[in-house]
Amino acid sequence: MSSSVMGQSWMGSDFTNDDVVRESSTVNDYTHRLETREKVREFECYKVLLTPKDNAAVVWGKVLMWVSTTDFVEIKTEFYDEDSELINTFNGYDIKTYGSRKLASRMEVVPASKPNQKTVMTVEKYDFDIAIDDGFFSQQNMQRVR
Repeated sequence: MSSSVMGQSWMGSDFTNDDVVRESSTVNDYTHRLETREKVREFECYKVLLTPKDNAAVVWGKVLMWVSTTDFVEIKTEFYDEDSELINTFNGYDIKTYGSRKLASRMEVVPASKPNQKTVMTVEKYDFDIAIDDGFFSQQNMQRVR
């Protein structure tokens, strides 16, 4: 999918397709700079500025991310367009342990243009490192899903 499609709404929600699919990589497609430490709600966090690398096909012009200093959980993230205008704010709540990982079980996205609106997604279960047969991603199999 193109970066313009990745920036569009996922199923009419405030989440983008990129939020759900994560086609871009926060590790490989952005450079990172530690800005400061700040408290967000009850969490002591590192505030990190992510700027896209020159050739990266990404949705955002920049990203500000607050990650807990103890478990490195994404607590808050602000997504900006290429003109540095705030588009969405992500907030992670109800941190739980799933296997060996700590993650937010409730996630909210608030669009900057509609501050009284938000989309909430709650995750009951995460599964990691699942073996998926290569044939699962065949054109024939993908057509059956429709």
